[in-house]
Parts: sequence; C-alpha cells; structure tokens
Amino acid sequence: MIKQLNLTLPPEVAYNEEALKRYISTKITSVNQEDFTLRKLKRSIDARGQKIKIHLQAQVYINEPVPPLTEYQLDYPDVSKAMPVVIVGAGPGGLFAALRLVELGYKPIVLERGKDVQARRRDLASINKDHLVNGESNYCFGEGGAGTYSDGKLYTRSKKRGSVRRILEILVAHGAVEDILVDTHPHIGTNKLPRIVANLRESILQAGGEVHFDTKVTDFILKEGEMKGVITENGDRIEGLGVILATGHSARDIFIQLHKRDVYIEAKPFALGVRIEHPQQLIDQIQYNLADRGEYLPASSYSLAAQVNHHGKQRGVFSFCMCPGGFIVPAATASGEVVVNGMSPSRRNSKFANSGMVVSVMDDDLKPYEKHGPLAGMYFQQEIEQRSCHIAGDTQTAPAQKMLDFVQHKSSQELLETSYQPGLLSVSMDEVLPPFISQSLRKGFQWFGKKMKGYLTNEAQIVGVESRTSSPVRIPRDKDTFEHVQMKRLYPCAEGAGYAGGIMSAAIDGEKCAEKLIEKYG
Repeated sequence: MIKQLNLTLPPEVAYNEEALKRYISTKITSVNQEDFTLRKLKRSIDARGQKIKIHLQAQVYINEPVPPLTEYQLDYPDVSKAMPVVIVGAGPGGLFAALRLVELGYKPIVLERGKDVQARRRDLASINKDHLVNGESNYCFGEGGAGTYSDGKLYTRSKKRGSVRRILEILVAHGAVEDILVDTHPHIGTNKLPRIVANLRESILQAGGEVHFDTKVTDFILKEGEMKGVITENGDRIEGLGVILATGHSARDIFIQLHKRDVYIEAKPFALGVRIEHPQQLIDQIQYNLADRGEYLPASSYSLAAQVNHHGKQRGVFSFCMCPGGFIVPAATASGEVVVNGMSPSRRNSKFANSGMVVSVMDDDLKPYEKHGPLAGMYFQQEIEQRSCHIAGDTQTAPAQKMLDFVQHKSSQELLETSYQPGLLSVSMDEVLPPFISQSLRKGFQWFGKKMKGYLTNEAQIVGVESRTSSPVRIPRDKDTFEHVQMKRLYPCAEGAGYAGGIMSAAIDGEKCAEKLIEKYG
C-alpha cells in the first residue's frame, strides 16, 4: 500500500526523523513505525503566522518496495575515439555541457585556466591569510567555477530552458544529498560541493573525455566565419566540431580577445554595490518572529527589492545571493582589486547572515567609459574594484562602514566583528562608490528598514565592493540555435556569455548549448 500525505507540521517534528515517523504512525491506523518507509517529496517553510509551520508532501510505503528517488544512471558510452568538442571553462556550464556531450556520443575536451577543485584550496587560503591573489586560481577561476567555493545554492527562476529536476538528479547521482530534491530552496554548501565537482569530472574522464587544468585560452582559431578551435597560452592548437565558451563572468581577458578579433559582443545590464552583514540571530528574529530559532529551524534568509528615485530616474536596489549562516569571501581575480562575495557551508551555522545589496547600472552611468565600446561596463567595474583596494590599503582588506552610519553620513569609529577573513578598514563608502550607487543604496536601506523592522541598524555593516553580480558583457547568440549571431560553431554559454545567473541556470544552459551544437553539426 502507498499513501500520499500532505502535512502541516511544527519544525521539531518536520526536521526530526524519529518524531516525524512517530507522528505519521499515529495518522495511519494499525501500522507500527517499523512497518513503513517514508519518502519525502517536497518541503517548505511557512513563516507568515504567529507560529512557524512546515508544509511537507510525502509518500508512505507500507509493505511495498521503495523505488529509487532518482532515475538518472551513471551509465555513459565510451567517447574516447568520438568526434571532439572544445569546451572553455570547467564551471557548471562547462561541466554539464561536457556530460551532455558524452551522453550524446561526443568527446568533450574541457580546458580550464585554473586548478582542480582540491588544489584551488591553497590559493584561496593565500587570499584570505596572506592577501595574495593568484590571477588564474581564486574564488572565481578553477574547477567548478565561482559557485563551488562561493555558496552552492540550487534554485533558479529559469523554468523554460531545461529540466531543473534533471540537474538536481545528476548532482545527487554524483554525491549530493537527496534533500536537494525535496527542499523548496535546495542548497549543497561550499564545503560539500568540491567532492561533487570532482565526481562530475571523474565521470567525464571515465567516459573518455578530457579535462585539462592550468590551460588558459589566449586566442581563437577563426576561418571563413567559423570558430574552428582555440589556442592556449603555451601555443597548443585544439580543434573540434565546435567551441562552447563557458568562461564565467570574470574572464575579462576573453572579452577583450573576442573584441580584438572582431567577434561581436555587446554591453549588458548589470548591478553593483556592497555586501551587507547582519548577525544571523537578528535576521532570524525578524523573519521567524522568535527570540531563538532553536535547533530544528534552518538559518533564515530574505529577499528584498525596491525602486528608488535618483535625480528623476527610477533605479532598482535589490538583495543578491543572500547567504544565511554564511561568510563573506574575497573574490578578486587580480592583484590591486578588492571584490567581495558570499558563501554558506551546508549546515549554514555561521553566526553571520550576509547578502549582496546592489544597484542597477544604466547606460547613462557608463558615458565616461564609452570609448571602450561594449566593454564599458567591465572597465567601470574594474575601476571601482581598484579604488576599493587602494582606499583600504592595497591589500585584500576591504573597506566597510556600519549600516546606519552610512545612511546618516557618519563615520564609523569602530567596526563590528566580521566573517571576512582578510579584515576590514573603516572607510566612508562614499569614497569608494559612485554617488548614484551610494545615494540609491541609502534610499533602499531606508525602505528595507520599514519592510523588515530591525533591518536598518548599526548591528549591521556594509563591505565593499560587490561588483561581480553578473557579466557586464553579452556574447550574443541566436535565441533558437544558441549559435553566435556572427561566428559559426561558437556557442556562448552560461553566466560569462550573459545567459545564466547561478549554478542551476548555468548547468541547464550548458546542456542546451551541447544539444544545440550537436543538433546542427553532429
């Protein structure tokens, strides 16, 4: 017998396996806890009322075999002698493109400028402890891309371009916990993603594909309007059926090289601002309306957005990549710049909550940079990152200011404890941010303080700068074929090309690029 249950439960029951089984046994007459197997299907938190409720959809199998939770099987063909396809970048877009090519019977050759996921750890430690930035191996570059060591959230607003469930099942098949198939806002955690990324790579290699680290692409093989392959820094020429370009939002040298080789690119809307850090307990109190969330409720999150008026123009101010129970990390990709990002471990057990808080950048804002053409936004980003570094002492120490002090134009005599390991320096953020950013942030913070009572406080501080929210450049492609609008056999992919915004959407886009390339040229 199989029973379908739709339950509304308190957290201490929903998140405690033994308590949950006891509760279900009271709902099903004449069945002991030992006589059934519980399969959770969907779980979400409802914090709208006076008491927190957990909505749980589940199936109960009574004297019935329980089918596998996922249908995905690690059963790949041998593609060692198959037609090769070149993939530039081993982030989620590149890795999932490679796996899909293997499934379709083609040999992926993945070229990654950075190091493998384990070797990256040493370079991340150097940034945090010694303030040394390796331009090829950092929080943005290396196996797994920016998502591996920056958070691991697995939700996306992208519902039309591919199967979210399929991507989640592939991750589970490679070692992710099954809870990501259940929770409304699934999360793996930056501490667990490296092993999963390494398993994805192993599947590619065992099937006969290739993955090359410390292999930086510096040029493209172009002939008669087609991209035949790429040239690496050491002069190797690598050709294939096509090129999937999945280099991420921070590969500025790739944008410059495309522009230099007259491969059409264009400016793309993006946002820039700061990362804000509150005590997690304060966010829990606001969101859960509880003095203490206890041992069962997860660290709470938030999502905020406002339209503010700045000099007669409506401008968006919004939270980005909110990390409950997380850490702020240094995400620079070159020395002489300070960039911050956020991450959360799987347990989300840090005492800090942080989120990007950014302002939309408009075309008029980039007029001083228009000589750079489609790269105007990139150079705007870079200038602010370099200013942030210089003002804070030319290390990875980040400029910071208490939140309420910033809103009230006051200097912060001292700063709060922080999760940002390289350390903070008290600075007026008006020295770092352009006026349209800082003034819009002030209005946004005031609005958010009304929406979330207690949010606008000097118990929080802002840290600069959050500048890599998305790529400021788009590598345009045909909306149906995914092929570049001008250069044949070039498939711009995922976040660096301007077509994704996180692990899930990048993975989905990688699969679609692989399918579209084979559909046309395979």
